[in-house]
Amino acid sequence: MLTARDIMTKEVVSVTTETSLKDLAQIFVETRYSNVPVLDGAGDLMGIISETDLIEQQKPLHIPTVMAFLDGVFYLNSEKRFKEEVDRLTATTVGELYQKNPVTCSPEMTTRDLAALMSQHKVHLLPVVEEDKMIGVVSRLDLIRVMES
Repeated sequence: MLTARDIMTKEVVSVTTETSLKDLAQIFVETRYSNVPVLDGAGDLMGIISETDLIEQQKPLHIPTVMAFLDGVFYLNSEKRFKEEVDRLTATTVGELYQKNPVTCSPEMTTRDLAALMSQHKVHLLPVVEEDKMIGVVSRLDLIRVMES
């Protein structure tokens, strides 16, 4: 049975946390990829950023309901969630939007296990990690290509 090493893309398009959202949008348009890994300066995997992350940044801000009581203001919704929404709305770099702690796979994982992992975690891109280094990625399209052959 084929493994991640057999089907992975080795020439990976990636971004850093300092990449501007404008440059990220251009990468998505030019490559037609919907997800890219986020790497640090040493090339280590930090997370994943997707078209969805970029699109959700444009969602309108939900102003939380507050209640005044004894000279205090209390959020009826999570104050932390409101801060996260404001941070998302004002983001200008990948580092402010990307998904940390991505689901990864090993190079020896079978295509069947890759499909199960993607389905279970609802992800479209799996970084392939060997000895704490990303050596490639497996996308849903990579799995579909295997099915057609």
